[in-house]
Amino acid sequence: MNGTRVAVSATGLLADFNAAGALSWSDVHPAQQWGHLFGESDERVLLALALTVRALRAGSICLQLDRIRELGQVEDAAAIPDEWWPDAAAWDAALRASPAVTVGTDGPPSRPVRLLDGALYLERHYADQEVVRKELLARLGTAPAVGLPQGQDAAVDLALGSPVTVIAGGPGTGKTWTIRRIMARLRAEQPDGLVALAAPTGKAAARMTESLGDPDARAVTLHSLLGWKAGSRNRFAHDASRPLPHDVVIIDEMSMVSMTLMARLLEALKPSARLVLVGDPDQLSSVDAGSVLADITTAPASAGVVARLTHNYRFEGAIATLATAIRHGDADAALAALRGPDDAVALAPEAQGQALIRERVLAAGRATFEAVGAGDPAAALAALETHRLLCGHRTGPYGVAQWSRHAVAWLSAGVPGFVADGEAYPGRPVMMTVNRPEIGLYNGDTGVVVPRAGRAHAWFLVGGTPRDYSPYVLDGLTSVHAMTVHKAQGSQFRHVSVVLPPAGSPLLTRELLYTAVSRARESVLLVGEEQAVREAIAHPARRMSGLAARLG
Repeated sequence: MNGTRVAVSATGLLADFNAAGALSWSDVHPAQQWGHLFGESDERVLLALALTVRALRAGSICLQLDRIRELGQVEDAAAIPDEWWPDAAAWDAALRASPAVTVGTDGPPSRPVRLLDGALYLERHYADQEVVRKELLARLGTAPAVGLPQGQDAAVDLALGSPVTVIAGGPGTGKTWTIRRIMARLRAEQPDGLVALAAPTGKAAARMTESLGDPDARAVTLHSLLGWKAGSRNRFAHDASRPLPHDVVIIDEMSMVSMTLMARLLEALKPSARLVLVGDPDQLSSVDAGSVLADITTAPASAGVVARLTHNYRFEGAIATLATAIRHGDADAALAALRGPDDAVALAPEAQGQALIRERVLAAGRATFEAVGAGDPAAALAALETHRLLCGHRTGPYGVAQWSRHAVAWLSAGVPGFVADGEAYPGRPVMMTVNRPEIGLYNGDTGVVVPRAGRAHAWFLVGGTPRDYSPYVLDGLTSVHAMTVHKAQGSQFRHVSVVLPPAGSPLLTRELLYTAVSRARESVLLVGEEQAVREAIAHPARRMSGLAARLG
């Protein structure tokens, strides 16, 4: 196991699970500290506390006790023997008797963990979920009864009249066009209304602004909207005591919004404000804990405010067929599309797939390097976006690091003049890993190094126009010969190649496969086995959350 994950002070079950790789030191340490502070020594309780922290790190807002064994299925972790798991009934009784656990909705919030409806929450994340639940229920209680809205017209009408609206649709279903129509209606019918446009990340906000193409419609990050106060105890300038002034708040890329950020947003809305949430609930969820958009769209109480966009205007044919089959959980239909005559979608085993990926990497790399040699950054950036190699894993034989090395070797051998040497070699594809809003760059933005006047310059598209920066002064710049599926969320490319995790990988989920496939405009190549495709489609991510159930 990686030495940085070893908890040297762990004993008993904590030590066993840590040694197997199912728990990190960062899971074990809080459990030990709480045990010391609250006088809890039962190793079963300490294990449950550590697994609750582990669940949060994996993106779940809580740990559902009937799914607790899933936490043993961690990438690179050894299988947990059945005999290590405590008896379920005795474990539950120990948790209920623990001085570190609050049971039910009542009781002191001073204890670190709460047990409710068969799930363990860290107290502050339970509090965030309660804020979201109560605020949404209050808004849903005054929403008009409109049945089950479908399509853009229904979405626009709902956004103009409901205190909360969810516009749910995949790539190419017209979400941006619908936002434009909402903005036009608001200007016509409520010209004095104050409207805010926001997204969870700087990259998503920049893309929202660019795609709307409206000089009077500029999106900001949610943190900027709420007034992030670094080092402040309250964190945000706007909250219930100082609400946002806006009459309408429209949030794009809602699938990436965490439970904590959603709680702060809802607290900061004035009671009369209307909230419009736009996103794809079938995509991968936020990097941080929570699956807010998916929870809201599946809660029965919110059915009347969820307008679904299903017609795809961007791609059709085999890609649309494949994406729809994945989203509907139909593995047979997905594999039929992959085996069909349309070469816009294909599935290849690893040996054959590696050769096909090599061809794609070389085609895009040659075009990029030729544009670099011609001193044409716009053409180089366009060529860079013609193909993207995506991986589910970061490390290992199926990860970004390994396939990036493959790509560099192929380009070095197959593109005359390409030499991957140093931090700013000509043709180096680069990606920002930090936000630099003051210069128009955000985490996830990609560019390419094109020399000018004998000096290296990193070029990025900013607002649709190529801009150059010194690569030596950009923080967090990394090569992007390959990237994770999660990092590609919100982007699209002409051709996409996807290295699937192997069968049995905990990362192999329906959302990962759907997100990867829906990044492609013209073709997608999946590299892996049929069993991996079947497993992915059969296993929705199912982050553990109590929001959907508690919304009613």
